[in-house]
Amino acid sequence: MGLLQTLGFTKKDVTAQYAPAVMSQGYGAGVYSYGGMYSTGNGAPFMDRYTALQVPAVARCRNLIAGVISSIDLELYKKSTGVKIESPLWLDQFDIRQPRSVTIAYLVDSLLFYGVAYLKVCSLFQDDGRPSGFEWVANTRVTVTTDETGETVKYYSINGQRAPMSGIGSLVTVQSLLPGVLETGCRTIQAALDLEKAASVAAATPMPTGFIKNSGADLPEAQISGLLAAWKAARSSRSTAYLTSTLDYQQVGFSPKDMAYAEGSQYLATQVARLMNVPAYYISADMNNSMTYQNIIDGRKEFVAYSLQPFISAIENRLSMDDITAHGNVVRFALDETFLRADTAARLDAIEKMLNLGLIDLETAQSMESLSPMGLNQGDGTNEINV
Repeated sequence: MGLLQTLGFTKKDVTAQYAPAVMSQGYGAGVYSYGGMYSTGNGAPFMDRYTALQVPAVARCRNLIAGVISSIDLELYKKSTGVKIESPLWLDQFDIRQPRSVTIAYLVDSLLFYGVAYLKVCSLFQDDGRPSGFEWVANTRVTVTTDETGETVKYYSINGQRAPMSGIGSLVTVQSLLPGVLETGCRTIQAALDLEKAASVAAATPMPTGFIKNSGADLPEAQISGLLAAWKAARSSRSTAYLTSTLDYQQVGFSPKDMAYAEGSQYLATQVARLMNVPAYYISADMNNSMTYQNIIDGRKEFVAYSLQPFISAIENRLSMDDITAHGNVVRFALDETFLRADTAARLDAIEKMLNLGLIDLETAQSMESLSPMGLNQGDGTNEINV
């Protein structure tokens, strides 16, 4: 018998999925996949995640968003007091086969491209029946069957096999606050791919750089061949070529600059950054932006607020629901302790001011910098100060 039963609590039958409303509009009743291919319409080719990632700006934005969020620790807090409490083991490692950061990275990846992500429940706590282990499931493996209204999920299938709606094997859906970029950005991503293709075709099929026009009598074939050979040799050796008074060289073709490849690529990279809510200078799309130290700090806050927060909130809110986390507790990313953590001088200055104002005591100040009363790093007993 578990601890809760010993204390007189009955075991709760926790449903791991509340059969949420289908977030995308206009589907109607039927079977759908949130991991398929998307089209811009009007006969345009379909777009999938792999193809979208061939655009460097898309890959850069994806790596920034998923990479940063996956590097931030998850913590458990008491909602009423905001005090950090002991976390369940799965918050440190969702899947026993891989690090937590990998699972979170692919959760964010799914939210970014498809607007929804899936976690399969792999194990349960004996006391309350809540999940104690998860496995990320690729969107391409999941299909959704809705009711006759097309508004509510009836059940999910993984690789064509119907999944239970509760317990081990059931799916927990994490729904994004934003639609997936494959749904909203097909045209922009396709335009970037088309530009890359045009540049590749131009490079693979070079045009003549010019022609020699003869305004006099026609020349014999042998003289023409000799003239062209001499002209080509002069160009190759960067020496001076000679033309008679009846011959005139005229340049044709376009350089990459003439064809505005650089400008077009820069413009589309900026459009991709807007599509994915990433500041353009983060992907080097805004070459006019000069960064100072204060700009970098402010830029991080902006990046969190506009680029990361929609995905952070989606994951935090879903993991804090009662079917996963006990009522009254909430899951939060430790942003202030990692990505937004100030530099050493700024932190110590803030701590000194709080000490002088009597807002905190010395013990609290030491704990804020992971210092023991003797100035030792907590946990290893060494003299190394952790700042």
